Amino acid sequence: MVAKRIIPCLDIKGGRTVKGVNFLHLRDMGNPVELAERYCSEGADELVFLDISATNEDRGTTLDVVRAVARIVTIPFTVGGGISSVSDVSRLLAAGADKVSINSAAIRNPGLIERLAKEFGTQCVVVAIDSKHTDDCDRVFMNAGQIATPRLTTEWAREVCDRGAGEILLTSMDCDGMRDGFACDLIGAVSRELPIPVIASGGAGTPQHFLDVLQGAEADAGLASGIFHERVLAISAVKQCLVENGVEVRL
Repeated sequence: MVAKRIIPCLDIKGGRTVKGVNFLHLRDMGNPVELAERYCSEGADELVFLDISATNEDRGTTLDVVRAVARIVTIPFTVGGGISSVSDVSRLLAAGADKVSINSAAIRNPGLIERLAKEFGTQCVVVAIDSKHTDDCDRVFMNAGQIATPRLTTEWAREVCDRGAGEILLTSMDCDGMRDGFACDLIGAVSRELPIPVIASGGAGTPQHFLDVLQGAEADAGLASGIFHERVLAISAVKQCLVENGVEVRL
């Protein structure tokens, strides 16, 4: 059995860690380097770093912050935001990233997924999907959740898998920041159908929420930010709950 993963997320804007609700009303959460170091010591399995304003500002990911974080982390490190080419990925890997996360660029140019998988290997390519329930369906949004697309979430997830993504980071915009639980129906529909790992994001508030999505919805990892940044919940408490309910994790 593959161990389930608990992954803190650093949403970065202007070099600082931020967090909002439903992708809006962003608040400062602190220094990303200090947070990254803390999460390594607290038992995080991986770390995700998303430069959330890069695409809307038409620029690449902030490399100096990536380098600073990479220097102090000892766990797998995924970086996303503003990635649109092979050269972008090369720069991020050289700066210390282990994997990259692409989102809007993949929607605009799905062939990018195949190119990156061929160049760097599927294990390096994470496709992030921001999903919102609208018009009685789960629809994909792009540009940090600002632009609706005609793509349906489950269909897009299937396509990115077929094109060579090694992992999917699936965020429910409706649940984001609400701390009422993950979108287990949506996440389960994707994770049970696809052969690649699915990271569940959006809505974590209690250890039970992680248990629901990792055991019940069969996600491979649970990602959260605000509850960890604000010390509402400790990574160790989440893992203890999982162990007590028969879920394998790395302690």
